[in-house]
Amino acid sequence: MGPLASLPVFFPLETRKILLAGGTEAAAWKAELLAAAGAEVHVYAEDLDPVMANLLKTGGVNGRFVHHARPWGADSFAGAALAIADAAGDGEAQAFYCAAKAAGVPVNVIDNPPFCEFQFGSIVNRSPVVIGISTNGVAPILGQAIRRKIETLLPLSLAGWAGLAGRIRSAVMERLAPGPQRRRFWELFTDHAFSERDAPEAEAEVAALVEATGVAQTVKEGRVTLVGAGPGSAELLTLKAVRALQAADVILFDDLVADEILELARREAKRMLVGKRGGRESCKQEDINDLMVELAKKGKNVVRLKSGDPMIFGRAGEEIERLQSEGIPVAVVPGVTSASAMASALGISLTHRDHAQAVRFVTGHSKKGDLQESVDWAGLSDPATTTVFYMGGRMAGRISVRLIREGRSPWTPVVVMAGIARPDEKRWQGRLRDLELGVAALDTSEPVLIGVGEVFDMAGTMAVPAQPEQDLATASLA
Repeated sequence: MGPLASLPVFFPLETRKILLAGGTEAAAWKAELLAAAGAEVHVYAEDLDPVMANLLKTGGVNGRFVHHARPWGADSFAGAALAIADAAGDGEAQAFYCAAKAAGVPVNVIDNPPFCEFQFGSIVNRSPVVIGISTNGVAPILGQAIRRKIETLLPLSLAGWAGLAGRIRSAVMERLAPGPQRRRFWELFTDHAFSERDAPEAEAEVAALVEATGVAQTVKEGRVTLVGAGPGSAELLTLKAVRALQAADVILFDDLVADEILELARREAKRMLVGKRGGRESCKQEDINDLMVELAKKGKNVVRLKSGDPMIFGRAGEEIERLQSEGIPVAVVPGVTSASAMASALGISLTHRDHAQAVRFVTGHSKKGDLQESVDWAGLSDPATTTVFYMGGRMAGRISVRLIREGRSPWTPVVVMAGIARPDEKRWQGRLRDLELGVAALDTSEPVLIGVGEVFDMAGTMAVPAQPEQDLATASLA
């Protein structure tokens, strides 16, 4: 783990005394927050802002307020768990800070970091699930923006499911065996919690939930989930993919999967590289299939993590077929396929209605590593079709020749990309006749994606040939 600016802790305040000095609006916001956590908030202030006065009058939602109509003093710190003040200046702030330190009480002076031993972060409240966000006091607006982002990801119904988890925990501990069986129950429970359905309240419904999602699970039953990692950026993962990573016992990953994605996995999960790369020594597909079966039969929750979408040129069909033949439960979590990421990166639509009425994803080579002859090359020559070739770098020249021979214009716009959505992303834009030279110009060992079609004329600024004699030098490199 890297350095931490501060240690995130969650501090129960139920019935505990909190000293709050000041009757201002800023102090009122802190008072409301503390009372929501169940604290007994002692407010020391002679003059009260209307917001504070109304808060003291109406009372707290969970805790309570005690108003002392006088300034704070040394005696105010007795029995306090925390001391907070909205000081008028640095002189008062320092006096309050020193008094709190002398009394051994953690102290915070609002909006005055030099006199704070702890900070208030932004909060996402799905109590009993509470998420705190801290920028260590240096960027509170950034913290608020992060909070808004998280708010959109967590359904409001999560609070009910978290409360239910607390009520049924003892029953789960009694009825389900430790290890894989309990973890399997909580994984399925979590799927329910993120379904945006309300948590059941009736005892019969709760009992049925435990029965349906837990008792039938055998201790040694393993499973495999094929997860799409997307083109490379962790920001393009689905929420379901993140949950699968965090529930895995073993992760079998491609070498195209970025480290930042693996960092989202459960720390206890074993990570095993089983990457397959054209033209390089790599794991055989049969060996990967055998390994998944072996691990699942040992009761492991296996995630097969593939770049892009596992159902598009990811050999998922072969893996699913083998797992099902062994009676092993298998599920698939789709990912953002590279063609979609390419379109987003370029800011174009693959099916822009003025240029294309169809889109095709085509493998760039056959099982034997040659040009794919079973493809409908005549159909790919249709100017109203956008075609994206996966893993076609080594076949670029032959793809170009074949399309032109089938009638595609040599001036058809093309884009070649590698490392899509990654910091080292590379791209080349040009014309179909120059495709082989364009791929070579990228100078990359990464798999490349080749887009062919009129829509790619909209990808940035591309020089339209003034006359057929124009050569590669006019093509655009980016």
